Order: sequence, then C-alpha cells, then structure tokens
Amino acid sequence: MYKKIYLDAPNIGELEKQYLCKAIDSGYISTIGPFVPEFDKCFASYLGVKKAVSVQSGTAALHITLHELAVEKGDEVIVPALTFIATVNPIIYVGATPVFVDVDIETWNIDPKEIEKSITEKTRAIIPVHLYGNPCNMDEILDVAKRYNLSVIEDATESLGATYKGKFTGTFGDMGCFSFNGNKTITTGGGGMVVGNDGQHMDHIQYLINQARDKSDETYHSEIGFNYRMTNIEASLGLAQMQRLEEFLAKKRLIYNTYKEELKGLNNVCFQKEYEGASSSCWLTCITIEDCIPIREVQKKLHERGIPTRRVFTPIHELPPYKEYNSLNCNNSHLIYEKGICLPSSTLNTKDDIQYVCEVLKELIS
Repeated sequence: MYKKIYLDAPNIGELEKQYLCKAIDSGYISTIGPFVPEFDKCFASYLGVKKAVSVQSGTAALHITLHELAVEKGDEVIVPALTFIATVNPIIYVGATPVFVDVDIETWNIDPKEIEKSITEKTRAIIPVHLYGNPCNMDEILDVAKRYNLSVIEDATESLGATYKGKFTGTFGDMGCFSFNGNKTITTGGGGMVVGNDGQHMDHIQYLINQARDKSDETYHSEIGFNYRMTNIEASLGLAQMQRLEEFLAKKRLIYNTYKEELKGLNNVCFQKEYEGASSSCWLTCITIEDCIPIREVQKKLHERGIPTRRVFTPIHELPPYKEYNSLNCNNSHLIYEKGICLPSSTLNTKDDIQYVCEVLKELIS
C-alpha cells in the first residue's frame, strides 16, 4: 500500500514553523514588519535584478505591472491561448483587449511567429507565459517586441528557478511576475512578486501597492493606489521557503526525469520539449497521450488507484468570458488541452511514488 500521493501540495517543515513563530512573536503579522523588505531583497538577489516588490498574488503582480506600463482602454495585449485565466483577467482589469495566439505544439509556449502575425497599431504589450515552468523562446519574443516597440511582461508565475540561456525567467522583459500560491514551487500561502531593473517603475509600484500613501503623511494619497501589499507573516514563510528552493528544484527535476525514464517506451506519450539552452523548473510534469481512452477517463481510473491529476488548462478563448475576443488559429492549444494531463509533481512525493504512478499509467494506455 502506497502512502498518499500529492499532485502539487506544498512542502512545509520545521524551518517554516520557526519563521512563522518569529513573525507571530514579533507582533507584526499584517502589512508592516521586517520580513517583507527582507523577502524582497532575498528574491531580487536570487534572480539578479535591481528590485523585487512583493504583492498579494500573481494576479495582482500582473495587474499592477500593466497599470504601471499605462496599458489601458483601446490597447491590445498579446497572450497565449493556452494558459491559466489569471494571465488574462488583469488585461480586462485595465480596460485593454486580449489577443489570443497559438502555442508551439512541442513546447506548449507562445509561438513568436504567431505573435508577429497578430500585431496591430493597437498592440502595446506581449505577455509570454513560461507554462508549467518551461521557459519560452525569449530571444525571438524580445526581437519581435523590439522591432515593434512593445512592452514585454513575463508571466513567470509557474517558473521560479527556470533558466533560458543561463538567465532566470522573469528577468528578460520590462518586468516579471511570480506567484507564491500554495501549489507553486515555493509558497507564502498566497502572494506574488514583481521584479525588474527599472528603478523608477519599481519604486512607483511599491508606492502604489500601499494605497499610494505618502510616506510623510499617511493620510495623504496623491493618486489612486491598490491594497496589494504582502503581509509580514506571508513574507516570513517565503524567506524560509527560499532557503529550500534549490532542494525543491532538484526534487522537481528528479520527478520529471523519473517520469521520462519510466515512460520512455510509450510511443503515444509526449512531454513538453525545452528550447535549446532552456532548463525548466519542472513545476508540474505534464504529458499528452495519443490514441487512448479520453483523458477524463484516464483521470478517473488513476483517481481510483489513489493518483490525483489535473487537466491541462482550457484554452482561454474557449471559456465563456473570452469567446468574443480575437483569436487566430489556435489548433495547437486545443489539441494539447484535449490530450494533455498534469501528473503528480509535489516535492512531498518520493521516487517510489512516481514509479507507482508510471506503472498504473502504463497499464491504462499501453
């Protein structure tokens, strides 16, 4: 009998308890306290950027970044059709229009050629998503952005620790956005982060997330701000998790490699492909399965054996709120969704757990 297998559960231990107790004992558990600036500095140092500003979620990070770059009504923002809906909702929050383009069938990431096809005089920004931790082709994306004078906001919410040609995801564009939701590689329970090298933009974001409150007079607000600050107690958890990040990344890669090794004989199984020079954070190991029973049936049978899974994201333009918006030919996104499945990838799982998942999977799809 195998122990419980986890899809994407967080890995919380004694170190995290110690940090949480420090935060509680300090009396600073809300939005004031020493752990927030310490977490920001730690995160910026890890990525090698000038500044990081912690916020309440990855969604908040994307929203405040779009706001800071003055993306507004009448503007268009190019996004991949295959992503989590939180990538796209902030575009609506600022009044702009999302334009959905297809992904590469092998990497599952936004296709630079499709980006260029979708650019109009209204296009202001591109949001590449490093899907499931797999880095995008940033060279080609940045080349397109430079030629058309477009901002690039990286949705790195799933890719902390991933690299492209030796540089961390989230550090290529104008700004990068991260998430620390409970299922991410590191967690603060919720929370997110904006990172960047433009000091003026980053300082302004830090001002805006605190309700645009004047430092010299906390009752004075010079513009409309946001209540997007991270709490001290969340930041304390983040600091503990950052100390274990390399441990988590190594475990995620071990899980991915175990799946690759155990399932390599199955011709109907395909993994996300990494671009040359890229190294995924392997946040979730995901596959497509050809010529087998429907994915929902695969999920059901795995669940009966104690194995949790998740469908690949539904292409956003197929969801009710976004059916009216522009989308070019997005066949690849639909095919990946129809055949794709996310496998147990929590760092709480052992290699034996992953091998068990593979045994059951092979029984079902061989």
